[in-house]
Amino acid sequence: MVEYRYVEELTQSQRDEVLSLIAAASNVDETPAIAENVLLALRYGSEKNDRHLLACDGGVIAGYAHIDPTDLVEGPSTELVVHPDFRGRGVGGALLGEVRKHTADSLRLWSHGDSAAARSLAIRHNFTKVRTVIQMRRSLMEPIPHSQIATRAFTPADKSTWVELNNRAFEGHPEQSGWTLKDLEIRLAEEWFDPSGLLIAEQDGEMKAFCWTKIHSLNPVGEIYIMAVDPSMQRKGLGREMVIAGLHYIRGRAIQSAMLYVDAENTAAQELYKSLGFTDWGRDLLYKVNA
Repeated sequence: MVEYRYVEELTQSQRDEVLSLIAAASNVDETPAIAENVLLALRYGSEKNDRHLLACDGGVIAGYAHIDPTDLVEGPSTELVVHPDFRGRGVGGALLGEVRKHTADSLRLWSHGDSAAARSLAIRHNFTKVRTVIQMRRSLMEPIPHSQIATRAFTPADKSTWVELNNRAFEGHPEQSGWTLKDLEIRLAEEWFDPSGLLIAEQDGEMKAFCWTKIHSLNPVGEIYIMAVDPSMQRKGLGREMVIAGLHYIRGRAIQSAMLYVDAENTAAQELYKSLGFTDWGRDLLYKVNA
């Protein structure tokens, strides 16, 4: 019999088991089961008032739900994942039902990969789609335009300047705005981080743009992880040149395909990426419960 436990703070052993569960689900689904910011919170701790729901079967964690209650305007959000060995038993639906008991009527639900099971779960629990994030990909075996811009690698001395530029470029963005130095340093500590893959463009000695690449070890693919241009330099083609520089860097690491994420409403960015050979690959959906 599955038991559902609401937990304000996970023990280290629970964190380790949840991370193993997420890895198992991601491997089977061939897409991240949980957003990166949740994974980082599990690994390094969170300054938010995160909450957790565990579905336990015979002492084994069969499913997990993360609850972020911090957005007082849009309402709390949740992400949930069920271990592949326990799917098809109603654990996901029961987890979401338990989350509903501990959250407001404005609950939001992320679905990574837009699976048929996730869509069915959202419909059964009276959720409707409110946001779409598109994953785009392109082959790096096809020609890449020549880069017309000089870049250099990130150094530790760039940290504060990088955070300031990031926050100017992404002001108001739901995930990327308002970063702190700690947000950056957590990612710099990840195994995948390579300073040579964080490309910096300057003008008169000032950082004006960056393209941060990330090499995924699972089904090796290179990601245009974050690309930003100072607002004072936008609409001058600098963003396109930074993406091109990033693609050349990724291909130089013997990677054959590249990916990135873009909001469905950001049509200008989509057109830029399409002009560089990217096509739609997958989707992450954000649902909101009907009050």
